[in-house]
Amino acid sequence: MRHTIIIGGGASGMACAVFLARKGHSVTVLERGERLGRKLSATGNGQGNVTNVHMGAEHYFSDDPEKVARALGRFGCEETVRFLESMGGIFLPDARGRVYPAGRQASAVTDLFRRELLRLGVEVRLGAAVTELSHGPNGFSLLAGGERCTADAVVLAAGGMAAPNFGTDGSAYELARGFGHTITPCRPALVQLRCDPSAVRGLKGIRVDAGLRVLRQGKLLFEGRGDVLFTESGLSGDAVFRASSYAQAGDLIEIDLLPDVRAERLKEALGKGTLLCIVNNGLARALEKKAPRGQLASLLKRFPVGVTGTLGYRYAQVTRGGIPLAETDESLMSRLQRGLFFTGEILNTDGECGGYNLQWAFTSAHLAAEGVEQCF
Repeated sequence: MRHTIIIGGGASGMACAVFLARKGHSVTVLERGERLGRKLSATGNGQGNVTNVHMGAEHYFSDDPEKVARALGRFGCEETVRFLESMGGIFLPDARGRVYPAGRQASAVTDLFRRELLRLGVEVRLGAAVTELSHGPNGFSLLAGGERCTADAVVLAAGGMAAPNFGTDGSAYELARGFGHTITPCRPALVQLRCDPSAVRGLKGIRVDAGLRVLRQGKLLFEGRGDVLFTESGLSGDAVFRASSYAQAGDLIEIDLLPDVRAERLKEALGKGTLLCIVNNGLARALEKKAPRGQLASLLKRFPVGVTGTLGYRYAQVTRGGIPLAETDESLMSRLQRGLFFTGEILNTDGECGGYNLQWAFTSAHLAAEGVEQCF
């Protein structure tokens, strides 16, 4: 029986293993950490946002958006929900289309995968960091956890550089480079933004439902709405995570602190001489220090914050960049080495906040599993 080794026990690695094992393939998962699915267990603020009903390639950043669109057409939101529910559980969308397990517990999604891998007899080796990967006349040879092993096909599902506390430190890129692959420039995405300290001074801990715009030299790059949390170093919250996919140092963020209130109504209310019952009292005190009363209405609708950077990979949810999709075929097999496949975050494809990155993990896993079967 042909044997496939999957490097990485995250969402895409576990999903690929399930797809293959259900087709009768012999599969081994090599995970460098001591547990499978650590990052999956933390997704969606621990609630498990696995996909989004508003699925489409327009929610992704990639060197080949048309290939992303074709991939999602083959395995999208509906297919993902059916796949997850085939292992157990119920998955439901919220008002914004984000799909969660009914129990709102991300770790339970990981437990579903662990149980299914055990049921299917998939071999899982923990503490098995892969330090060597090569191909010869007898197939692939790997050095994992100090032990030599072989495979007919390899799926590289080891993630990028985001959230290194979960074991993703970018070392898997070197395994791909060994076969001649290139790596597009990488940077953290879906991450808190560092901002001009003077702009956020006195606002730490204040959370608002706000409108948010990203401007670069006056050009609008992003506009959205959601939670904005002021931190000691800048901005956090789901609206900021989404904006971080577009923003970079030197950009300007404008925050509409009262998106449901027209400027005219706001000016009328401020004419009463108080910010009470208009904004959070802590926010009111900070705003009154920043502008004279006649300018408060304008400041509330367009609160400016200059971006100086991000908090980096340690706090990022995903990596922007990676192995170009152009270096893979439609099943995400390497164009440089037959039998070598890539899934998930290691590829130069990342999505917006809201379940899109886990959808890519499952989509790419499905494509790779189909490719492995065709390869044999």
